[in-house]
Amino acid sequence: MAMLEMVTIGVYGFDRDSFLRRLRRADVRLLLDVRQRRGVRGPEYAWANSRRLQAALAHAGIAYEHHPELAPTTELRHLQYAEDARQGVGKRSRRELAVEYIRRYTAEILDHADLTPIVAALPDSGTAALFCVERDPEACHRA
Repeated sequence: MAMLEMVTIGVYGFDRDSFLRRLRRADVRLLLDVRQRRGVRGPEYAWANSRRLQAALAHAGIAYEHHPELAPTTELRHLQYAEDARQGVGKRSRRELAVEYIRRYTAEILDHADLTPIVAALPDSGTAALFCVERDPEACHRA
């Protein structure tokens, strides 16, 4: 059995072209969007809003799937925002997730997720990428 490869990528720090180049370099064939809301604030990231992103991926020959069941709930995101505020860091400068956020995300989301259809849809060759917004995976649920 072949080993399936998985990478992660965020929006922050990329423009559309550099994002697509990075995906191509990693031989990504399938992008798994694990955002609850598929929009990104700020004109510099308009390319990452759902319709534009899907069009760019299709043009690049990269398949797209949205998996909101793997996204943190609004309540969990607010728990992380409160920790960010307590530490005086912004979402875009966060380096790690709060311990309580990780515990609850695992218990409330991952422990209940049926990953079988997601794994079955992974490409036979190439790589799949988990996609969200944060630059560093350690600062994002996709880690």
